[in-house]
Amino acid sequence: MTDTTDSSDDVPTANDDPTWAIELTPEHPPDRIADLAALAEDEGFDIAFASSHYFNRDPFVVCSRMADATEEIRLGPGVVNPYETHPVKLAAQVATIDEISDGRAVFGVGAGDRSSLSNLGIDRDRPLRRVLETFDLARDLWAGETITHDGTFSATDASLNLEPPSGRIPTYVGAQGPHMLRMSAKHADGALVNASHPKDLEWAAGQLEQGLAERPDDYGEFEALAFASVSVAGSEDAAREAARPPVAFIVGGAAEPVLERHDIDREAATAVSEALERGELTEAFGHVTPAMIDAFCIAGTTETVADRFAAALKHVDGIVVGSPLGPDLEDAVERASEALARATQ
Repeated sequence: MTDTTDSSDDVPTANDDPTWAIELTPEHPPDRIADLAALAEDEGFDIAFASSHYFNRDPFVVCSRMADATEEIRLGPGVVNPYETHPVKLAAQVATIDEISDGRAVFGVGAGDRSSLSNLGIDRDRPLRRVLETFDLARDLWAGETITHDGTFSATDASLNLEPPSGRIPTYVGAQGPHMLRMSAKHADGALVNASHPKDLEWAAGQLEQGLAERPDDYGEFEALAFASVSVAGSEDAAREAARPPVAFIVGGAAEPVLERHDIDREAATAVSEALERGELTEAFGHVTPAMIDAFCIAGTTETVADRFAAALKHVDGIVVGSPLGPDLEDAVERASEALARATQ
């Protein structure tokens, strides 16, 4: 899965110790997210991502609180898109997090959710090129260069008045489709593979291998993380019930080949999508089937989740424990850590 041509200390590397990461969603106040980040650090997680949705709290403000509450865990947005915010501004925001955290920032960037962007009147035009240009430009800015750019966005004589302590901040690309997966493997430091099931991760690994075959030798190693929806609790039923909301949104945006791969009932999937479009969230969640939960979330007790983590790690270099985490967030962080430990023994 990885390119081992360079062992630069500034680039995350895949090794025998899988990366443990966690997504913290700022639907909760920043202080609580900071406390969860501190708990995640205590539980052995390597990276804490603050997710970015326009209707939640700002991920960079939250990351600043996370930086204050922690000492070693890496942190950053996971993921921001270069449509709501200009790429030069994103580079400055990530560099600021790197500065206040003494060099612990990571940059999670992706094309963003098409439906959410449409709510803001934003056309997600040329997403693959836009994401690539965004982190290429960010790297140049972090290196102290002055940039003029004319592509999917424009910038003239742009530069930053700060230098991130880490120099080269690791960039992880949020990816699900074949082109974004291949691009991330060719150009980025890592991929956040939007999948939970081994079938999807095995398919994604094949796409990443194609990108790695074209990766320049001097780019260093590459890390693939499964950005998995996870719901873990002491009760199987409680964990699966908490998984309904994120699974509904995953089903609502799933491409036909993904539904086909898991033999998801099309009528049920359509019912979920139509209810979401009407804004009838409770109805949409009610249409989620057990098969959908199995396909799109790692849900269950610590033991069940550990087994699913082990299956996922056959195809990736680490796991991002993603939303919803579980019905009790603090308990879920601890259980997820235990499950990861069991999966990697």
